[in-house]
Amino acid sequence: MARMELLRCKKMDMVLSLIITISLALPFTGSCSSHVYSRRSDFPEGFAFGSGASSYQWEGAADEDGRKPSIWDTFVHSRNLDNGDIACDGYHKYKEDVQLMVETGLDAFRFSISWSRLIPNGRGPVNPKGLYFYKSFIQQLVTHGIEPHVTLYHYDHPQALEDDYGGWLNRTIIKDFTAYADVCFREFGNHVKLWTTINEANIFTIGGYNDGITAPGRCSRNCMSGNSSTEPYIVGHNLLLAHASASRLYQQKYKDIQRGSVGFGLFAMGFSPSTTSKDDEIATQRARDFYFGWMLGPLVYGGYPYVMRRTIGSRLPDFSEEESELVKGSSDFVGITHYNAAIVTNIKPYFSGYSDFYSDTGITLTYPCNDSSTGLLLDTCDDTPWAMEGVLEYIKQSYDNSPVYILENGKSMKGDFQLQQKDTPRIDYLQAYIGAVLKAVRHERLLCMVIDGFVRVT
Repeated sequence: MARMELLRCKKMDMVLSLIITISLALPFTGSCSSHVYSRRSDFPEGFAFGSGASSYQWEGAADEDGRKPSIWDTFVHSRNLDNGDIACDGYHKYKEDVQLMVETGLDAFRFSISWSRLIPNGRGPVNPKGLYFYKSFIQQLVTHGIEPHVTLYHYDHPQALEDDYGGWLNRTIIKDFTAYADVCFREFGNHVKLWTTINEANIFTIGGYNDGITAPGRCSRNCMSGNSSTEPYIVGHNLLLAHASASRLYQQKYKDIQRGSVGFGLFAMGFSPSTTSKDDEIATQRARDFYFGWMLGPLVYGGYPYVMRRTIGSRLPDFSEEESELVKGSSDFVGITHYNAAIVTNIKPYFSGYSDFYSDTGITLTYPCNDSSTGLLLDTCDDTPWAMEGVLEYIKQSYDNSPVYILENGKSMKGDFQLQQKDTPRIDYLQAYIGAVLKAVRHERLLCMVIDGFVRVT
């Protein structure tokens, strides 16, 4: 089977993903059968299978046609890391890629727009060549019957905004992000009905401002600058406000005409306690509050979880009454990225003179991998499809039946020529996880409905 870019893109490994719409709610009343997933027709008519990519991992053409550096360009080049200067060369080969999508039988394709290609300085004039590229690409998708799902921000704001005022650390970015979103809604909204404002907001914040291992590379330890005690929470706060501002703009200016939806992205691991002790069970809920509730609490209920407010104190920004109302209910859906399970162990509080996101959680996480040195999501890690079921059920029960899109799911592997011939590990992984989603649809007493060409399970 042809695989879009997985064969020709060597440095930047695109993870095959699912784009599946799930909203968990009412008692089951449909006629979904109960046999295990074995073929595409097991899903209700209209269920969408897709793939995805981010602009920096896919486009390449880093300094062509008016594009200027993003924080990812600066991050990888300053550290002499593999980079996306060429990546999968999608900027030049997007028509070929769409043909591969057609051959693969994709219903949908999720991609992100490079803010620094469309508006190179982050604010001000739109780059006409960047605008032409995205319009042409979207038109190719639509012409071939593939539903475009657009992410506005995937870890990569223009470096100019980082230099001007510190990027997401400064509330000025809320206005600039809203203006950027306005351009996207206006120019692409006639063909795009599904928008995700921020991708994996929690992990972007932790990686970029707590650990310093992703752009912009800020942290308290082993980084040139940063404050892991405060910056993750400031950035997370501003991400939520920027999302809410863009969502309000869409509702007021475009919704009635374009009839689209605006959602927010979250990295969602399946948490389980390491023992049956009460301490580990409480710690597991604390993990969910910090990793999920950090963003979902404000989006659904208008405020941060109590355990975060109690633990973090004044380091956690407050929403004004007006901001709380703006953020609450601002997301039409939650877009989750899910790859793996995490085992939670409680740790006793101790004072080290140093606070960061991890010390605030009061937990340790371990992963079901045989060789932790190779990192997560490789062939050393166990497949844990039950974790997917748990995430969907938890969001259903805890966050007011919020509609959920599974935006990413997959298994990354080390490069191996044999995998190009028969990629059994990933086939098995996807088979198991797709089956887990189908099981959640059938066994969690959910109602199947088709809305806007995607299956929503309510």
